[in-house]
Formats: sequence, C-alpha cells, structure tokens
Amino acid sequence: MSDPLPGRTLPRPPAVDGWPLPDPASCLAGLAYSTPPGARPLELDLHRPATSDVPPPVVLYLHGGGWAAGDRRWVGAQPGATVFAELTGAGFAVAALDYRLSSEARWPAQLDDVRAAVEFLRTRAPELGIDATRIGVWGESAGGHLALLLGVSGAGLGPVVSWYAPTDLTTLAGDGGTDPDDPASREALLLGAPVSAVPDRAADASPVHRVVADVVRGRRFLVLHGEDDRFVAARQGERVVRALDGAGALVEQRSWPGADHLWLGHATAAAEALTATVRFFTDHL
Repeated sequence: MSDPLPGRTLPRPPAVDGWPLPDPASCLAGLAYSTPPGARPLELDLHRPATSDVPPPVVLYLHGGGWAAGDRRWVGAQPGATVFAELTGAGFAVAALDYRLSSEARWPAQLDDVRAAVEFLRTRAPELGIDATRIGVWGESAGGHLALLLGVSGAGLGPVVSWYAPTDLTTLAGDGGTDPDDPASREALLLGAPVSAVPDRAADASPVHRVVADVVRGRRFLVLHGEDDRFVAARQGERVVRALDGAGALVEQRSWPGADHLWLGHATAAAEALTATVRFFTDHL
C-alpha cells in the first residue's frame, strides 16, 4: 500500500544483524522446505521447547512486510528469537518461515509457499520431533493475511491468530485512504496490477471473500488490531470478524486504542497481544 500522505511511511523493524540469534541447541535453522521452479530455496527455522516428553504441537509463524519485505527472523518491530521464546516456553514448537516476496513472484505464489511448508512439516514430523497433527497458524500484517487464508482454506489446521492483517484487498485502499489505481501499491505489486484493474484477482486473494461456512464453522480465530493503524485500517479486522462470525466460526477479537501498525504508539499492546496469542494457542491447540 503506497501512501501519498506525508509522515506515513510504513515503519520498518531494526536491522536484524544485531539481533539475538536462535540457540542452536533449541533451533533447527535454515531447513529448506521448498524450492519452487526458478526460485531460491525457501527456508524455515524450527524453534523447539527445551524439554518435552512428547512431540510438541507447532505454531507456524508468517512474517509481515507488505508481501514485499521482511523475513522469518522478525515479528513486527521485535526480534523473532525473543518472541518465539514465549511460545517455546509454553511448550510449542515454532516454525518460522520465509516465502516468496512480491518482487520474486506474484500471487498466489505466497499461499502456495505456506501450504508447501505445512506439507513439509507433516511429512517430516517424525524426524523433526513434532506433532504435525496439531498445527496452529500465526501471522502479522501480510503474514496475518496469509495465516487467515490458510485458516479459511480447509487445510485441516488448528487455530489461527492474525495481527493487524489486510483481509479484503478490494477495500484495502478505500479503508486506508490510499489510491486503488496506484500501480506501486503493495497490493498491486502482489497481484501484478492495480486492484481496480484486477478486482476478481483481488477478491481471490482476500480472506473475507474466501470464507465458506462448511469450512470454517466451529474453527477458532483470534483477530488482533490497533484501532489507530494507519497502514492497515482497523476496519479490515472488523470485516473478517463479521465474515467469520456469520459463517459460524468461533472468533475472538481485541483491539487497542492508540495503537498503530506493529503496535507502535501504545506502551503495552505488543506485550498484551503476545500474551493473548500464547494463551489462545494454549487453550485451543
């Protein structure tokens, strides 16, 4: 989503080079889960609990970055290794993965990639020491969009957590006050054309338009958003909550007044969102 308004440059996380690295004793780093034709090998890091008497359930983590940037080592503005420790400390394995960015491949390559990661985890579960019958999905921003798409796809996955995710690309620009005809917007770069030129493709790439009652009925979703998000308007979260609730899904929602994208501008939203996420997976995965 490009933004012509001054002062609305999408916030970026700090450089990852100075961040704590995963502990090699508890993380299998750089596992190649897929090599799409003509593309780089796609990798994931599997963070594991320090001790576990049984194979742990898995949380699949999908990073944000407007589909154009980012990697598996960061969670919003926080180092991934620090955040993932909260989940591994609660007994979960975390599979944090890279997927093809919009500069590398157009939609639906990104969804194909995360589906390939699920298949990799299921196929390799015995040697990885995980319980692949219990996989939850969590994503932030663009990764939350992909997490919701997995959740409404009938892929046999567990609970889904979405942080400040785009949910309806056909209304994303209007909700945020940007230009749907902009060929340089993040959604245009994902789709290969401005949303106004490819409305059917934009709808196909939107979780809201893929909700089917027979698929989502009884499934659990947690949708978290900042009420003052300037980059993915809070209305996007409200749209998917209405769609899921109307189709019989079990949806929990929370928003934070004053919180911008990445939870910026709110002193406690990031910590509270992480606590809610860990609790949700503890209760339902």
